[in-house]
Amino acid sequence: MSQGMSKGEIIDLLEEIAVLLELKGENPFKCRAYVNAARALETCVDPLERLVAEDRLGEVKGLGAALQEKVRTLVKEGRLAYYEELKASLPPGLPELLKIPGLGPKKLKLLNEALGVTDLESLEAACRGEAIRDLAGFGEKSVAKLLAGIEQFRNYARQHRAGDVLGLAEGLVATLREHPAVIRISLAGSLRRGKEVIKDIDLIASSKDPVSVMDAFVGLSGVIQVVNHGETKSSVLLEGGVPCDLRVVEDFQFPYALHHFTGSKEHNVALRQRAIGRGLKMSEWGLFRQSAAGEEGERIVCRDEAELFRALELDFIAPELRENLGEIEAAEMGKLPRLLEWTELRGCFHNHTTASDGRSSLEEMAAAADELGMEYLGIADHSKSSFQAHGLSEEQLREQVEQIRELNSSGRFGVRLLAGVECDILKGGELDFGDEVLEELDYVVASVHAGFSGSEAEMTARLCRAMENPHVTMLGHPTGRLLLQREAYAVDLGRVIEVAAATGTWIELNASPWRLDLDWRWWRRAAEAGVKCAINPDAHSVEQLG
Repeated sequence: MSQGMSKGEIIDLLEEIAVLLELKGENPFKCRAYVNAARALETCVDPLERLVAEDRLGEVKGLGAALQEKVRTLVKEGRLAYYEELKASLPPGLPELLKIPGLGPKKLKLLNEALGVTDLESLEAACRGEAIRDLAGFGEKSVAKLLAGIEQFRNYARQHRAGDVLGLAEGLVATLREHPAVIRISLAGSLRRGKEVIKDIDLIASSKDPVSVMDAFVGLSGVIQVVNHGETKSSVLLEGGVPCDLRVVEDFQFPYALHHFTGSKEHNVALRQRAIGRGLKMSEWGLFRQSAAGEEGERIVCRDEAELFRALELDFIAPELRENLGEIEAAEMGKLPRLLEWTELRGCFHNHTTASDGRSSLEEMAAAADELGMEYLGIADHSKSSFQAHGLSEEQLREQVEQIRELNSSGRFGVRLLAGVECDILKGGELDFGDEVLEELDYVVASVHAGFSGSEAEMTARLCRAMENPHVTMLGHPTGRLLLQREAYAVDLGRVIEVAAATGTWIELNASPWRLDLDWRWWRRAAEAGVKCAINPDAHSVEQLG
């Protein structure tokens, strides 16, 4: 049996149909009808499933008979042949081009018909040619603007590191929270779940006056483009090319909408199935009792997400765990892990100073650690083979160890400084410094900084051999990835975790927002194997230490 679409999914699809029709050159009134239908559904409080079941879609102002039938089909079957045929009738890359600033459906339709534009590459080629200047509305200035828009599109089409946008997102929430019409507001989406890379920022708010909240949202400083300005949902582009969506619901809907739009999709699907198994129906608009005939009945009142989980006989599941990776089963048995808070961190080991490629001195790092209330701070500057990072020679490392010992003895700082090194793992798995140097240190971080092109077998053997050295305390950024810049090198992490457990080697969680390595998807396996985790900032300055 096909699974019907949710209200939000139907609204998005109706909006897309309107755009596709405009690209086809359809009657403007026909295009507008789909936009109006989407707006009507946004402001409709009653669940669509109930309206369909009770044959009351006609009560929704703005839905004619033909659109009622399409909505009914989407609610029941989750697909619409009309939409699929319409989409198939256009080149697949064409609608995507509408995201380019300054390029609307009319202009794009003309470019498609006159110059064969179907995707970004053909659009750029047309803009750099001469024929485009013969088309109405495409003078020198507009073509130059379009080329700038293409470049901007390429930049903005990228994903975003969570660490780059979290502060921005939290600032938006704080600003909107001060609006007198906002009752509740929260981050949602993958950013709330703590994913390392996100596509956009999702915000959920509740209000009795959603129009004024939307007007305030699209007018915020930092908004460089309003993509969609609706009564209950608006989309903008923020400085730095970050898309941001705000949805406003009634306050009684807030817990359900917040949970739904936080995701993940897999978690939501599993939770909906659990609800069905208990005679309930769950959606972004509420949790309802279900009759034997499958009809939606009484809404179960949940004042927050904790009550929503309780209604499903579960402990509260933190957003960071909502990936359908066993959290629902653990919540049922009362065995959810307690997540660490940053205030519980007592210190960290992987930090750099001006002795190698850091931007803060040893004393500055110590003072910053004191200010943060750390009990210990490890200094792990680069070893000699990292010449690009001004790696230390044996002599320089010994001098730094002496400076650290002297600072500890002086009592100048409350934090205890630990003398370590980030020692390069060379191609064969040997370490950059000999045992006679490493044994003088408090700890050793072993990392790969060059030679990433080895096979999976070679890279795995390289890491495992390094961990077998008794002086290695922890493995640094074990896959070498740089988010949105460099993919992880080929390595069998299952084998690496086995060897780490056997040798007692810790694995670093490099908390730099550019790395976040070891990846979160592997940590349960590592923890179950008994591997200890060292959370390190890989700080190269006092700011990064913070």
